[in-house]
Amino acid sequence: MLDEALKTRIDDEVASSDVVLFMKGTPVFPQCGFSAVVVQVLSHLGTKFKGVNVLDDPSLREGIKEYSSWPTIPQLYVKGEFVGGCDIVREMFETGELMELMNSRGVEVRPSEGVA
Repeated sequence: MLDEALKTRIDDEVASSDVVLFMKGTPVFPQCGFSAVVVQVLSHLGTKFKGVNVLDDPSLREGIKEYSSWPTIPQLYVKGEFVGGCDIVREMFETGELMELMNSRGVEVRPSEGVA
């Protein structure tokens, strides 16, 4: 069970920015292919986001999975709401749903030209 201190810490991280990505590595240096894909999608959309490196803290790495009831990392949160992992984010990006979600939540997007 997720302890209260860790839950509060995750709550604070999720609330700290409009778009938060719990990932392996950093946005500049992703340390897993799935995290790299989500970074690439967000970068393509021109969305500012905060990356939280779960490799820095094993309790956070396990705790975020329990927090969201989602078994894998990366995990994307927009305006405090869990969106999904790599496959969901990639699919939402390809269908335009991710851009719609960002727009509907008031998150600024500035898509770059070309394909992600």
